[in-house]
Amino acid sequence: MAQKLSKSNQSIEKVLFIIEIMANESGPMRLQDIAERAGIPASTTLRLVNTLLRHGYAHQDAYSQRYHLSLKFMQIGNKIHNQISLRGIARPFLLELAQRCQEASCLAVDHNMEVVYTDVVEGPDNMLKIMQHIGKRAPMHCTGVGKLMLLNYNEEKLDNFIQSKGLPVLTPYTKVTKAALLADLENCREQDYALDDEECEIGARCVAGPIRDYTGKIIAAISVSGPTSRLTLERTPAIIAVVKEIAARISQQMAFEERPPKD
Repeated sequence: MAQKLSKSNQSIEKVLFIIEIMANESGPMRLQDIAERAGIPASTTLRLVNTLLRHGYAHQDAYSQRYHLSLKFMQIGNKIHNQISLRGIARPFLLELAQRCQEASCLAVDHNMEVVYTDVVEGPDNMLKIMQHIGKRAPMHCTGVGKLMLLNYNEEKLDNFIQSKGLPVLTPYTKVTKAALLADLENCREQDYALDDEECEIGARCVAGPIRDYTGKIIAAISVSGPTSRLTLERTPAIIAVVKEIAARISQQMAFEERPPKD
């Protein structure tokens, strides 16, 4: 049986709920509106909001008497951001990904319009010792992780990328025109994953999933890679499901919040 929450824990939960309500509002709020949205008596709401005021987490407009959160939350957020290591957060997930898929897993970021691998967990045959290692750079247009990070690019930046880096042919399956790349990126956007099907290395297949931060921006990507003889097209859908699940869990750690699509 779950342990019953103490009164102090219940109070903390109410304060956190009030903070979330005020943060999601477009402007300052009346006390009555906060209480109604939180489902808490106005007297209790006043006590909790006054606690936020006393500690500098909220302000009250002297004219309208409405309340809004203060920039102290931004100060705390910046301090937390400086403490966070994406690689440290992702490492246990990469280990889980490699174990569940029985293939190598990677974490990669976009640096100067190139893929940079920041962590690698070897698969059962150590295939990635040649293909990928920490610090190695790779093209973005033909790697699963790179395609996902190209989704951050608007058309102008994508044109700059193509002009700067080109679309070099690495295998017969590499997308080497802007039109082909755009079509591939649109599929990645709709499906929320990317596939490198022997586009970077003959005999190697890769499935990648996006890592998003609290703004929704793709800040990194994870992938599972293996030989086509083992990571077959028949097996790929099951790998995709695991990659997307674990990518979503890492994104949650980065404060990404999935929002329902607009009508």
